[in-house]
Amino acid sequence: MADLSSFPITRKWPPANPDVIQLYSLPTPNGVKISIALEELGLPYEAHKVSFATNDQKSPEFTSLNPNGRIPAIIDPDGPDGKPIGLFESGAILIYLAEKTGRLMPATARERYEMLCWIMFQMGGVGPMFGQFGHFHKFAADKVANNSYPVERYRDEGKRLLGVLEGRLKDRQYLMGDDYTIADITTFPWIWCADFYYGGREVLEYERFPAVMAWFERCMAKPASQKGLTVPA
Repeated sequence: MADLSSFPITRKWPPANPDVIQLYSLPTPNGVKISIALEELGLPYEAHKVSFATNDQKSPEFTSLNPNGRIPAIIDPDGPDGKPIGLFESGAILIYLAEKTGRLMPATARERYEMLCWIMFQMGGVGPMFGQFGHFHKFAADKVANNSYPVERYRDEGKRLLGVLEGRLKDRQYLMGDDYTIADITTFPWIWCADFYYGGREVLEYERFPAVMAWFERCMAKPASQKGLTVPA
């Protein structure tokens, strides 16, 4: 049995089975990236709920694993050298899991670098811009009721980014062509969140992006997606 006692986070969230990947998360667009990937890869894991209501992500135990105090984070008891490894940042975790299994990524180096471009596009563009849109459109709507600039700024940038995705997907099943990769997994949960959680489908004019919507439905229809979106319960 793996010994994870050197990770202080396990004191707050004791593992029931330390031999499987420990996931510290919540069903947010960044959090579900990892549960979806774990489900798609068929890797055994144990999910621990990091509650924002009680600021679990700011606790000393959590920040011992991720100093930035953001979900998701994982511990893999079977790291690259056969020893446990702790990781944070959803993009880094996805790359790690894909390289660990040799799946959900292209076979050639040239295509892998291309895939990384689209992952960084999400990490630097779609995630931050959609997140700011959601903040001002839904959570801070009362604070900007007399100032339309914040919502308009992030709405327009969100639509611009959807346009970039539309151009990429107009003749492709997935971001890298016929094969589903972690580039898709890192991106489509934000399309889900902006609609389901932020109520932004009409404001972002999803109907103007048919290729994005068709791709989104393909990603959402996967059993691993349906399961991963609910983890942790």
